[in-house]
Amino acid sequence: MRTKVAIIGAGPAGLLLGQLLHTYGIDSGILERQTPDYVLGRIRAGLLEEGTVALLDQVGAGARAHQEGLVHHGVELAFGGARHRIDMTAATGKTVMIYGQTEVTLDLMNARKACGLTTIYQAADVKPQGFDTDHPRVSYVKDGVGHDIACDFIAGCDGFHGVSRASVKPSAIETFERIYPFGWLGILSETPPVSNELIYNNHARGFALCTMRSMHRSRYYVQCSLDDHVDQWPDEKFWDELKRRLDREAVDNLVTGPSIEKSIAPLRSFVAEPMRFGRMFLAGDAAHIVPPTGAKGLNLAASDVHYLSQALREYYDEKSSAGIDGYSEKALARVWKAVRFSWWMTAMLHRFPDTEGFGARIQLAELDYLVSSKAASASLSENYVGLPY
Repeated sequence: MRTKVAIIGAGPAGLLLGQLLHTYGIDSGILERQTPDYVLGRIRAGLLEEGTVALLDQVGAGARAHQEGLVHHGVELAFGGARHRIDMTAATGKTVMIYGQTEVTLDLMNARKACGLTTIYQAADVKPQGFDTDHPRVSYVKDGVGHDIACDFIAGCDGFHGVSRASVKPSAIETFERIYPFGWLGILSETPPVSNELIYNNHARGFALCTMRSMHRSRYYVQCSLDDHVDQWPDEKFWDELKRRLDREAVDNLVTGPSIEKSIAPLRSFVAEPMRFGRMFLAGDAAHIVPPTGAKGLNLAASDVHYLSQALREYYDEKSSAGIDGYSEKALARVWKAVRFSWWMTAMLHRFPDTEGFGARIQLAELDYLVSSKAASASLSENYVGLPY
């Protein structure tokens, strides 16, 4: 089998890249080690920047997002028992959309199917090879039979634990990482959201976030210990703890119900440099991870594949290597700004081991300045709605 671009990973990054390349007339093939149902079973982010929505529209996969997604113009910060709204649209002219990553993935799968494009699921033992030569290829095993895909380029869109980054020689890559000393316990429930916009809560008992997937499905998070396990958090205990961290109005409006999904996610910041290795490129979580506080993970994957698809279009249409040569630097410039923003939001809103006393006062001073300064509010808004590509 031969294709121009072999894409490893059929998550949002790989699927979006495949669709963008298709619109540019560039052949690609996608390999995924899991089943479609497994991929769709991942509960992930649910906030899209305008740039991400525009890319979905570009590949014909944005219709359902516009029908079912919730457009938000602001966000609320809660501290000291009171809530303060940041009007992001007034500051930037932009909005964000609440629309689950699972739905984005499904829409991209359907768009790919409508175009008659094939994704090879349950591809085992996937290995990118020869990417430091002019003849890269990807080998894999399907139903016990070995296969090879010859290609011009490889796109590693297979996530943090994927094989793409792991195939790079350690001497050729540098990684930067910060592990946070807590996790997020999240639940999904068939209940109306407590507010029309997200509420980020700074509280002495720990951070809490009120968000949603729709007007009848809510997503809530509380900061928890990394030693915790979901079995230690029956629904009643979760709702009681959440109420302790919310302001009085939110508690009064909160509708509780049985959880339909519950999980604990550790938080980390991670960046791998560079994002190009010969004829292999990394994109999305394969290259970087951010804590979910800034809602940047999926959106960074989208900007990566935007840059990469443009670079590959330039290579094939204009016979220029300038785009692929500059891909890593261009993508990382935006990545690091999002890493900074996500780190800042995390540091401002969570309880760390040294937060008591001085640290707690600094957080409150930061939050008070943020909601009382137009310049500070505008800076948060600019980053939250997404920096330009």
